[in-house]
Amino acid sequence: MTTTQAREEQLPAAAKTVRLTGRLGPVAIVLMVMAAAAPLSVLGGMVPLGLLIGNGIGLPTLFLLAGLVLIIFAFGFTHMTRFVPRSGAFFHYIAAGLSRPLGLAAAWVSIFAYFGVQIGLLAQIGSVLEETVGRLGGPDIDWWVYSFVILAAIGYLGYRNIDLSTKVLGLLLVAEIGIVVVLSIVVVGTGGAEGLTLNTFGWDNVMSGSPAIGLMFCMASFLGFESTAIYRDEARDPERTIPRATFAAVIIVGVFYGFASWMMIMAWGEDSVVAAAAANPVTLIVETASQYLGPAGVVIINVLLLTSVFAAILAFHNVIARYFHALGHGGLLPTGLGRAHPRHGSPYKASLTTTIIAVSVIVVCMLTGVSAMQVLSWSTGDAALGVMALMALTSLSVVVFFRRTRLSTRVWQAMIAPAVAFLALGAIVVLLVLNYPMLVGETDANGAPAFGPLSVTLLALLVPFIVTGLVQAAIVKRRNPEAYARIVDFDA
Repeated sequence: MTTTQAREEQLPAAAKTVRLTGRLGPVAIVLMVMAAAAPLSVLGGMVPLGLLIGNGIGLPTLFLLAGLVLIIFAFGFTHMTRFVPRSGAFFHYIAAGLSRPLGLAAAWVSIFAYFGVQIGLLAQIGSVLEETVGRLGGPDIDWWVYSFVILAAIGYLGYRNIDLSTKVLGLLLVAEIGIVVVLSIVVVGTGGAEGLTLNTFGWDNVMSGSPAIGLMFCMASFLGFESTAIYRDEARDPERTIPRATFAAVIIVGVFYGFASWMMIMAWGEDSVVAAAAANPVTLIVETASQYLGPAGVVIINVLLLTSVFAAILAFHNVIARYFHALGHGGLLPTGLGRAHPRHGSPYKASLTTTIIAVSVIVVCMLTGVSAMQVLSWSTGDAALGVMALMALTSLSVVVFFRRTRLSTRVWQAMIAPAVAFLALGAIVVLLVLNYPMLVGETDANGAPAFGPLSVTLLALLVPFIVTGLVQAAIVKRRNPEAYARIVDFDA
């Protein structure tokens, strides 16, 4: 009997009634990850910001550099899947390498971070729908009403088998990437505004302005790619599927961002694109479509921006639900959360719980009168910081795990790559903390980003979730030592 089989035998009866099922291959998981990355939304949001307050026209190279950092991270991350065959990703890997209490703390920080992304995107899509309907002469309906409608659709898809979500995400993603490809063909075919050039990749442009801030925005654009391991139980052949999907997702997303951002620079011209981003920080991609694709292109881009956000919300909903399922499956939360639907093979109770929590947060926003844009900026700051910190800790845990167990002889995957990733990601975390006011939109009297009550409060929100994991570990260790022991097991 393998370690994995032994673990299943020890699970609570309620948790092992039905396992999650699916037939996800590398392509399907890549689609899930790319949907979470929301490429069209990044072009509409992160790229203008990077042009304005990052390194200007040198931004495309930073997307490629961010992808390289994450590829290095992926070597250790995917190598760990062979020896810790669990679907908790950060949770189980940090627990195996560093400690069970830190692993549980990582689980709660992950849930908090991914909820932050989901709530922020729900506010964004609600706000856009409110503005669009009003502009078209429709009724004046608050943003949170639209958010509730979107949540109902997300909840339904999350309740069903993962294959349905994959089909929906696949269709939306193909359309999303398709319009960028069409726009790129037109821009390249016409020679752009000032002629095509590769000057943007020159060292002087890459290092101009604030490349550290630009890299920070580029790294934040990849949120969600690490979720590949979470779909382990629903993958067709996890030993091969997860590594392939992880590397493919990083390479495809990195190249896509690098090329698409270069295309937007060519569309406006190297001498004019920063001014265009300053004049249209929220609608730069729409204005680009207007110039090169006409009114029809503007309509299509606006529709696909909405579907891009919808796809990202669904992708993060699925990730959160599987974290709850992993905790319930191991007896660390009510075991009902660890049950799979008898027909759909989905984490249906965990999905319902995720939906209920999201609804509750939107209700709080509704009652307090917080604007959608405030919700978006406040929630995504902690999300970016939390995920990057967990990736850095995961890299460190890989080094510690293999150094302690001696289970792997592959020096690059087990030692060198994760050590390099830890240093690089640790530096990104420091950048995020130092520039946190910029992420959440807090400024001083002169309008410059500055630490104040808002930044301190939002950063402090991470603390209760860290403490929750540490306290829960102590309680579970005393009251349920079997569940505590199951947090860490691996195939020797």
